[in-house]
Amino acid sequence: MHRIFLLSPASCRGRRAEIVLREQADFTLARALRSDAGAPLGEVFTFLSGLYFRGKLRYASAFGRAPAGQQAVHVITTTRGLVSPETRVTIESLREFAAGDVRADEPRFAGPLERSAREVRDTLPAEAEVVLLGSIATDKYLDVLLRVFDERLRFPGAFIGRGDMSRGGLLLRAADEGEELAYVPARAAPRHGSRPPKLAPRR
Repeated sequence: MHRIFLLSPASCRGRRAEIVLREQADFTLARALRSDAGAPLGEVFTFLSGLYFRGKLRYASAFGRAPAGQQAVHVITTTRGLVSPETRVTIESLREFAAGDVRADEPRFAGPLERSAREVRDTLPAEAEVVLLGSIATDKYLDVLLRVFDERLRFPGAFIGRGDMSRGGLLLRAADEGEELAYVPARAAPRHGSRPPKLAPRR
């Protein structure tokens, strides 16, 4: 079965964003962002988010199965809708993302997201699944995605009750072990749940 993944965005306003946005920043990623070539969005969001986004990206890359010629992994952004993790972005792009709000009632966010989601949907065969790797605790992007994908939108059941760090660790472990998680319909999934046991330490 074809399966594509939608990854929730990293915050472009946190401490790590401040570090990479500083004019004095001289590490490799900061220099790439200031160049005309830019840096891959997936690499940038991994730096901004750390474990959680790294887990999402590795997991989606491991288990995504897109139709020929299509992308298996799409990243939600605040102003450009769904974007490939390979898309090159610059420091100006990052400032643009930082100025946007992830809210279903924000047209500059919801409009591009809905348009790009419909474009993705229209390229997929009828049986293809769409899996959201992100929070469903609020409606910030869930409402928009449900309008487009409806019952095709799925969500890892093991995410319920976990925090971001736990989700990131879970995804990395699943990708490393080649064990895909079970998915549930996002429309019917509980928005909140009791916290599951901590992941057992890896040997």
